[in-house]
Amino acid sequence: MTEMLKMNGIQAINAAMMDAMAADPKVVVLGEDIADPQGGGVTGTMRGLSTKFGGHRVRTTPISEQAIIGAAIGAAMAGYKPVAEIMLMNFTTVAMDMIFNHAAKLRFMSGGQTSVPITIRTLTGAGWQTAGQHSDHLEGWFAHSAGIKVVCPSNPADMKGLLLSCIQDPDPCIFVENGMTLFVPGDVADDQGPIPLGKANVMVEGSDLTIISWSGQVMRCQMALAGLADAGISAELIDLRTISPWDKEAVLASVAKTGRALIVHEAVKAFGPGAEIAATIADEMFGQLKAPVKRLGGPYCPVPFAKVLEDAFIVQPDAILAQAKAMME
Repeated sequence: MTEMLKMNGIQAINAAMMDAMAADPKVVVLGEDIADPQGGGVTGTMRGLSTKFGGHRVRTTPISEQAIIGAAIGAAMAGYKPVAEIMLMNFTTVAMDMIFNHAAKLRFMSGGQTSVPITIRTLTGAGWQTAGQHSDHLEGWFAHSAGIKVVCPSNPADMKGLLLSCIQDPDPCIFVENGMTLFVPGDVADDQGPIPLGKANVMVEGSDLTIISWSGQVMRCQMALAGLADAGISAELIDLRTISPWDKEAVLASVAKTGRALIVHEAVKAFGPGAEIAATIADEMFGQLKAPVKRLGGPYCPVPFAKVLEDAFIVQPDAILAQAKAMME
């Protein structure tokens, strides 16, 4: 009988790693300070792994993102399933040549003979006053790179299930952890298995408006739902979960029902992932829309350090509520 466990995102990610490493000796982990003597990673997600599985499978590395990703790619080509931790998402930029020109393209450039089953875990998100070089949501960069799957979970159950799927996937996956969601508890089944990549989750059903979001912004969308209900607006909330490939079928089916679509993400609005989704909805459903597709995202600037400016940078629940109400007029 399935038992529901209460855990936060850190515990869910740790549980996924424990399960994956116990099930397959080819799963190995590389990253800065991830072994137990160094604390099990910057947020403790890897705590206990080196003690249980040994230092040969949980490798604390030098402070070199290029070395981490390069070694992980080599291990993947040799038959392993490496999980490479890049401490913060902005630091993936140091290894972009490895990620973009090698991990993403080796299957194509080898004529399908070589796969790169690497999972890159990384942390990001505004709200911690960690400023411009530590807080950017860059999922749009990777979604634009053919050959990479991009996953952005919002809750503990999805963190466990989607991470298990990334590790099993034969191609490179970027697994983006939002710092604000890691400490929020949720229910996770004790037998939670892999959740298919590319499948959205309709979190709340509604009939007037479809809200599409992912990662930390899902929580802020949930906060706005009560105000929408008070205003007599029935909103459907879709957690996209996977950005590439994104679940176009689920989104279009919802918008066909509601006639309105609002896309909300933390990433900068300009050139962001929401633009692709909005363009697809407008292109394929133009005659069925009751209002123009709208997007909410960060302003076109680095994430500020000052708390008041950082709060202004993040799309807050009141902005979501105001935009949704305006679409019903």
